[in-house]
Amino acid sequence: MTKQAEPNGAAPNAAAAADAPEVAAANQHNPGFDRERAEAAVRELLFAVGEDPDREGLKETPARVARAYEEVFAGLHTDPTDVLEKTFAENHQELVLVRDVPIYSTCEHHLVPFYGVAHIGYIPGPDGKVTGLSKLARLADMYARRPQVQERLTSQIADALVDKLHAQSVIVVIECEHLCMAMRGIRKPGAVTTTSAVRGGFKRNAASRAEVLSLIRG
Repeated sequence: MTKQAEPNGAAPNAAAAADAPEVAAANQHNPGFDRERAEAAVRELLFAVGEDPDREGLKETPARVARAYEEVFAGLHTDPTDVLEKTFAENHQELVLVRDVPIYSTCEHHLVPFYGVAHIGYIPGPDGKVTGLSKLARLADMYARRPQVQERLTSQIADALVDKLHAQSVIVVIECEHLCMAMRGIRKPGAVTTTSAVRGGFKRNAASRAEVLSLIRG
C-alpha cells in the first residue's frame, strides 16, 4: 500500500501579524551566525551600489537583512541526524511518498532565491522503520536553507534518507524556478528546472522507478 501526503489563532491587528515573523527571527539567535558582521557587510554593500544606508528607508535594512539571512541559512547549522532521529517501527515495506513539498532556497552563485516543490519517496529498509511525514519536509527545508545549487540539494535529501534512515529505495524530484534566470542574465521568467536523485532499488529497477514517477506526476 502506498502512503501519500500533500503538504491559527488571530493576530491582534494587521501590523502585529506582519511583524510577528520578523520579531520571532530576531529573538532566535543562531550561535553559528555572526549577525554583527552580516549587518556591517550589508551596510557596505549599500554604499557600493551608490545608496545611503543612513537615509530613513534604509536605516534598519542592515539589521533586517542580517536577521533574514540568519533565518534563510539556518540549515547550515542543522544536522540531518537530528531531523531523522525519530522513527517508528511500522514494519512497512512499501512506498512512502510526499508530493509537492514547498521549498525556498538561495542560489549560491548569485545569492538570489530559487523556489518550487520537492517530491520525496522512499521504501523503508529491512527493519520496516519509517519517519514522520513532516520529517521529510523538514529534511528538504534543512538542506534548502543553505547557499545551494538545485542538483546538490536533490542529492543531499536522497543521500540522507539512505545514510540516516537506511531506506532501501529513494527517489527525490525537485522542480524550481530560479530568479537568477528570471530577473537577470537571460531573463526567462517561468522557466522551470527539474532535477532528480534515485538511489537503491529505484535505480536498479526501471519498472519500480516508472511507477513512482507516475505517482509523482499524479
